[in-house]
Amino acid sequence: MSLLRQGPGRLRSSQGEAGRLQLDAYLPYRLSVASNAVSDLIARAYQDRFGLAVPQWRLICVLAEDGALTQGQIVARTVMDKVTVSRAAQGLLGRRLVTRVAHRADGRSHVLALSREGERLYAEIAPMALAYEQALIAGLSPREVEDLKRLLLRLQATAMKLAETTSAD
Repeated sequence: MSLLRQGPGRLRSSQGEAGRLQLDAYLPYRLSVASNAVSDLIARAYQDRFGLAVPQWRLICVLAEDGALTQGQIVARTVMDKVTVSRAAQGLLGRRLVTRVAHRADGRSHVLALSREGERLYAEIAPMALAYEQALIAGLSPREVEDLKRLLLRLQATAMKLAETTSAD
């Protein structure tokens, strides 16, 4: 049975009376709400200051870290859907923050890379992103941060396995 802290020191089960779901204690709901709160906070900063949507920022960050990639590789790396990646890429191409060239091995595919302007923008945004991360984890110990990251990776891996199992049925 999953448990969630409710108020100082109190735990509450995600199952209420007669096995009914209690949304506020339901882990997938809590993860979604927390993720949305963090994304919305950061999205406002990226949009207000740089005119970027979160998928555009993720695409810039992935290209900065990994170098030139196809849209399919970006989909796999970010777990964003194809349409979201395509729209983000189109917006960044329009602003000349990324370049697009034909894939050498597959003429139907294209490779995206950061332009010089995209690299400059990344260098400006990355410290701000790290500052937001520091502010978000300020109340956690280094051990708690590592535990949180480890647990999130395990949850993601389990969710991906479950998705493969249900899609195979």
